[in-house]
Amino acid sequence: MQQQVDVMPPSRPARVPAMDTEDLVQTLLARGRVSMDRQDYGSAADYFGLAERLAEGSDSLPSLLLNRAVRKLVPRWHFAMLNDVERNQAYHDAIMASVRPGDLVLDIGTGSGLLALLAARAGAAQVVTCEVEPLIATVAEQIVRANGFDTRITVVNKASTDLRLGVDLPRRADVLVTEIFDCALLGENALPTLEHAREELLVAEPRIVPGRGRLWGQLVSSDRLRSHNHVSTACGFDVSGFNNLRSMEYFSTYLHNYPHLALTEPFPLLDVDFGADCPPNRELVKALPTVDGDCDAIAIWFELDLGAGVTLSNSPLHPDTHWRQAVQTFAAPLRCEAGIPVPLHVFHDRERVCVGTDREVRTP
Repeated sequence: MQQQVDVMPPSRPARVPAMDTEDLVQTLLARGRVSMDRQDYGSAADYFGLAERLAEGSDSLPSLLLNRAVRKLVPRWHFAMLNDVERNQAYHDAIMASVRPGDLVLDIGTGSGLLALLAARAGAAQVVTCEVEPLIATVAEQIVRANGFDTRITVVNKASTDLRLGVDLPRRADVLVTEIFDCALLGENALPTLEHAREELLVAEPRIVPGRGRLWGQLVSSDRLRSHNHVSTACGFDVSGFNNLRSMEYFSTYLHNYPHLALTEPFPLLDVDFGADCPPNRELVKALPTVDGDCDAIAIWFELDLGAGVTLSNSPLHPDTHWRQAVQTFAAPLRCEAGIPVPLHVFHDRERVCVGTDREVRTP
């Protein structure tokens, strides 16, 4: 006779009727699939995970579906990031130089827990690290425990903006370490997050790793890059109307994967001090072409100042970086002539950076 099971499904206030294990597994899988269709991947993972435990390894389908939900919740770039030797070494060196014995360190964006582990190794008395995704937070706790630092590192499953002094964080932290940067620096809500931390969670003069960041740009000519955001004809039809849906902002890619001609040397676009407020801003920057050509796009990357002379960049000159570069195409090719400056409007709204030309009336 099959085992009778009476289980409370995830996030459901009512109990389900007693049923045999096989039927319950199928019910949980069905509800998980509905959650996947609704893009509620957290609930889907809960349903599939419970089904996997009940199946007790007799059916691979629950494990496969659970992994499918996990892949939606945990971006694959986590693996490339953890294997980014240059990035890891830079943070190692900067944290070792910044953290002092007895410090309370706040790490925003736990991920695998690597930065928290480095802070503990550097001598921090206590590290509080926060992670908003429950699955990632659970795995980070396991990694911290496996490395023997569970008495000094606390993983909190919250956004940093929800942390409470005296509850999640015993006092204001002496040091902040974080790596919440996209390929163009600001796209993972870095500025609002760091400003909240300075106001609510850190001492008056904290040590912040990284302390500053700079965005660089380079004008390039590339039909291939342009084709990622523009169309004209297809199968003999005029499909240019689809350009009304083109992205006005950047997308991420490895610049070296596409044939391109650099029309300028790299030039600074934006400087950010993570120890000070950074309101929305627009600046005029002049790029100086070194060759003639039609500019299709601007490539953008950052350089982080981690302190103690340590820098980290996702420049195209760093081909092994996991971040890629940001590329923003212009609405129309921009004619460049060697030696004649090109005015560019660099705008950011604290979330993303956008670069426009005088011809682009829709630039923010």
